[in-house]
Amino acid sequence: MSPISDNLDTERRGVVFRLRQSDMLHSFLRSKIAMLSALITLAAIIGAAFAPWLAPHDPFDLASLSILDSQLPPVGMEGADPLYLLGTDDQGRDVFSGILYGARISLAVGFVSVLLAAVVGVLLGLVAGYVGGRTDAIIMRIAEVQLTFPAILIALLIDGVARAVFGNLDRERYAFWILVLSIALSFWVQFARTVRGSTLVERNKEYVQAARLIGIPPFLIMIRHVLPNVIGPVLVIATISLGLAIITEATLSFLGVGIPPTQPSLGTLVRIGNDFLFSGEWWIAMFPGFALAILVLAVNLLGDWLRDALNPKLR
Repeated sequence: MSPISDNLDTERRGVVFRLRQSDMLHSFLRSKIAMLSALITLAAIIGAAFAPWLAPHDPFDLASLSILDSQLPPVGMEGADPLYLLGTDDQGRDVFSGILYGARISLAVGFVSVLLAAVVGVLLGLVAGYVGGRTDAIIMRIAEVQLTFPAILIALLIDGVARAVFGNLDRERYAFWILVLSIALSFWVQFARTVRGSTLVERNKEYVQAARLIGIPPFLIMIRHVLPNVIGPVLVIATISLGLAIITEATLSFLGVGIPPTQPSLGTLVRIGNDFLFSGEWWIAMFPGFALAILVLAVNLLGDWLRDALNPKLR
């Protein structure tokens, strides 16, 4: 390829990228659901990131807790304390502050696990689609076997191995990474299968053939040329997988194999409140449950908009 054709190709890609950005912005501003979902997601991320500064109380500071403030109802009910907007739990911890700190852990588990799943899945998908042959067959057979194991079963298996290797105390210390590994091992297949299908189409196009002719190594072709053209579906899967990862983490924490109660996530807060749900203290479980449902719904709706925005046929 000559320098002139390289410059023309670069300029063409730049124009296409700017047009795509403009179309996505226009689509985003026209969709009230997408704007509301993005606002809720952004508010949740900011609230979780700045929880130590935004939360009125530190629910994990045992010195500041008082058993006399336990099970206080939310503001607006008889016996409420204005200092605790959404009431307190059985240990006197502020429910609103607990939601902010819990969302911090839930979002962290979701983001890290999806990032790890995306890296593993995209790399394996690129290799399977570009190399083909026996390599493709082996990777896809592993992916098909992986699809038969749900995330909860994998997490229980990894949790059991962690308890046997580290013991209960050390297992709680590594609970975050056990969760991340469990969810990532369940979600990488979707990335790999999608990227493989797109790579099978891209590898036979002229720009890939030209890159081969001038001697660019296969790995660089996959990263520099093929990957930018298959990244769109990856972003959609990552957004939707984030909501699924948060739900999976909450489910595992509710079952008692997730984040320990000393550093609870939203799922752990729901599990703790479930013990008091039928004794009258409904707010201990309901408010964290509402926060979890709204967060996951916003992320999923944002993923649906992104899917439509990146595929004009679905608009």
